[in-house]
Amino acid sequence: MFIRPLMLGVLAAGLVTLPMIPQAKADLWNQRTTITFTQPVEVPGRVLGPGTYVFQLANSQSNRNIIQIFNRRQNHVLATEMTIPAYRATPRGHTVVTFEERAANSPAAVRDWFYPGMNYGHQFIYNR
Repeated sequence: MFIRPLMLGVLAAGLVTLPMIPQAKADLWNQRTTITFTQPVEVPGRVLGPGTYVFQLANSQSNRNIIQIFNRRQNHVLATEMTIPAYRATPRGHTVVTFEERAANSPAAVRDWFYPGMNYGHQFIYNR
């Protein structure tokens, strides 16, 4: 295959400028969000007590539906959860967490988590 010198020059210029493209904010890539709960809440297989937690996408290029939940200091992973995509027609400018209905004596169960400004979020999967 013959590549014309002009096209080769354009390709080379593109490769040189590629490292200069600003990278997306880390928070947008991993959707790191700090959430404070005033009451116990359930995530699949675990109850989180009242407190502050950090939710974020796992560092995976191939699967953007793995959520990690850390303690406030982010030095301990409390849970790693598989999710399925959730959709809402109107994105909000703030984090949105929705809950499933549960029995009166049970903690609220996190159903969906939406990062600010995003239509697509993450729906937690519970075994019934």
